[in-house]
Amino acid sequence: MNRQSQSAVLFLLGAALLHAGATDLYLRYVKAGLQPLLLAAGVVLIVTALATWWYERRRTKRHHHRAAPQVQAQADDQAPASAAHSHPEPRVAWLLVLPLLALILVAPPALGSYSATRTGTALQEPLAYPSLPATDPLPLGVVDYAGRAVYDHGRTLAGREVRLTGFVALGHDGTPYLVRMALNCCAADAQPVKIGLSGRIPPVLQPDAWLTVTGVYTPRVARDPVNDGPIPFLQVTQAKPAPTPGDPYDESWNN
Repeated sequence: MNRQSQSAVLFLLGAALLHAGATDLYLRYVKAGLQPLLLAAGVVLIVTALATWWYERRRTKRHHHRAAPQVQAQADDQAPASAAHSHPEPRVAWLLVLPLLALILVAPPALGSYSATRTGTALQEPLAYPSLPATDPLPLGVVDYAGRAVYDHGRTLAGREVRLTGFVALGHDGTPYLVRMALNCCAADAQPVKIGLSGRIPPVLQPDAWLTVTGVYTPRVARDPVNDGPIPFLQVTQAKPAPTPGDPYDESWNN
């Protein structure tokens, strides 16, 4: 792999980052706030690739112009001998292209029920409980509802009808959960926050299917079998399928 090949790989990587940053694809990897940095990284890689290609092209031209015909002929005569002592770059270096092709050709799905059922709930106690609007039903995030239900004991939720959206996960005992993966920085640190569902639940639930549920607070709290963390419940009055959101992760921890 020579410098021109390296510049080609850098260019493709920068183009892939720009493509991901300009679409919703980057949300599969990092939080939304990192989009400007991702775009800037793509630009830097492309500029570096073009500069490397230009420098290598100029260096090659200077070398050919300075070489005298006699020296060139002598070099040709000695080529077989020198070739025996040359040390080309190992071909294994081209394996570096495989992660690049994976980034370009394969768009991984967001973390779903498989990760949620094998990871304990990551619910954290909120620093504060902001006042809720008088909207009815009240749209809430899964993380917001869970924090208020467990640590505020539902005081701000009493008498309110709430509406939540998340994907379905089924516990080992068949308990249905509404889940959102909470994100700090990137998908590698995403952790589930789970809400148990009771009441008027659809008879057939498919893991990873997205649902919008309407219901009321219930004091019921279970313990997560993975890490013994608290899992609040919601008394469901209505449930309907929901489209997969553009950003499948919950970033409320960063607000």
